[in-house]
Amino acid sequence: MIVLHPVLEILGTRDFGLWPVADSGTYGFLPLSGRLGTAEVGTAVMRIAECNTVDPVDEDRPQRPADPLGGFLHGLLTMEDLFAAGGLRVTDTATGVTLLPGCCNGLDERRDWFEVLDGDGWAGFGHDPSPLAERVGDTVRLTVDTERADSPVIELPVTDLRRLLAGAERDLAGFLRTATEWTTRYVPGHATAVAAAPARALVLPAPTEGRVGPTP
Repeated sequence: MIVLHPVLEILGTRDFGLWPVADSGTYGFLPLSGRLGTAEVGTAVMRIAECNTVDPVDEDRPQRPADPLGGFLHGLLTMEDLFAAGGLRVTDTATGVTLLPGCCNGLDERRDWFEVLDGDGWAGFGHDPSPLAERVGDTVRLTVDTERADSPVIELPVTDLRRLLAGAERDLAGFLRTATEWTTRYVPGHATAVAAAPARALVLPAPTEGRVGPTP
């Protein structure tokens, strides 16, 4: 069976104390959905904030505040274009082969999967590893790492991939609803702005808009 999940790249949660987070070790991928527990949602919000922790270079943007919470959330609260490291993880449970997003890939780039189905017929998703998806007739061939001559591959029908991609969008919409509820408890002073940030990073409408699916 082929399974597909939207995943967020996690570098580790050690010494983080602004809100509860799950112990993620040093590196891994967190599947996003509405089924996450409180600590896992906290981990996801932490990581999205980390991905957008940059000091302002534009004099028109506000400077980073001195308080720890405001300083950590500064990018989420002030930047329009946000990034969430990760992508789509595809696993063939029969063979154990897993395709993971590579370095520098973002969850917003999952839209490129639709190029594989309906556009140019191929797309890459980062490097180290360098995964590639290609359409060959009615089949999609997934190469785990094109830098390896002996790279494992996964093949699945186009119709199955469409179904799996639709499920990933539902998972992300569920995560946004859960994250919105989380903000009112753990960052009540910034709840509205922080709740809107993951939607921008994932290129999804805010949950209150009632839509599911990637922005064209």
